[in-house]
Amino acid sequence: MDSGIGLLPATAAVRRLRPDADLVVSLDPDGMPWGPRTHEDLTARAVAVAEAAAAHHPDALIVGCNTATVHALPALRARLEPDVPVIGTVPAIKPAAAGGGPVAIWATTATTGSAYQQVLIKEFADGVEVTEVPCPGLAAAVEQADEAAIDRAVLAAAQLTPPDVRAVVLGCTHYELVAERIRAAVRGSRPEPLDLYGSADAVACQALRRVGLSARPDAAPTGSLTVLLSGREGALPEAALAYAEGRLLAAVRTAS
Repeated sequence: MDSGIGLLPATAAVRRLRPDADLVVSLDPDGMPWGPRTHEDLTARAVAVAEAAAAHHPDALIVGCNTATVHALPALRARLEPDVPVIGTVPAIKPAAAGGGPVAIWATTATTGSAYQQVLIKEFADGVEVTEVPCPGLAAAVEQADEAAIDRAVLAAAQLTPPDVRAVVLGCTHYELVAERIRAAVRGSRPEPLDLYGSADAVACQALRRVGLSARPDAAPTGSLTVLLSGREGALPEAALAYAEGRLLAAVRTAS
């Protein structure tokens, strides 16, 4: 679940690990974007989207959104667990910092400098040089698959990123959809390698662990896809097909 197509990376990761899994993706086009909403309003929207998904009796629910995880995870767990395990999305600061600094964290303007992110940095990157990089407009540009706006937002954030960073944490799930464009913009002509750290693969693995399933990437691709748009069954947004993750999911048979 997410307000928009930021859920694609984690959903595609589940699909790659379990091609036989039936997937339900629950978006909120009527209420997006969630970022500018108040805590109470965002939580209410997230709970409604989660309940729409829960009506399909899933084994687990992935909150494929950093913002929704920050604001709504306790309410979602109170509403759905223990019947449906709820897996949140946390920026991959810990693995990025494990190799030492300098590290940059790309995130939305609201998240950059927030108490939430400061706690994560203190807990997982204490002693490591960390630069928080705000990325105004990038998530919205990715959501619309607006190529020119994506390029502008990526370039602006790259210019705020110190030239000696070893790793970049993608602190918004939307950013994983344009990861290689971010890598190219930050790396430029530097000969040093640059590592990007997203959350999708770890979140997918955690979801499987929570329901006692092992990865079976060679399983027959028999899984189905159900798309919920503010609770109504529909199709993936057209913008999703601009990304490899969206095209992977579009190839999954639609549940009948």
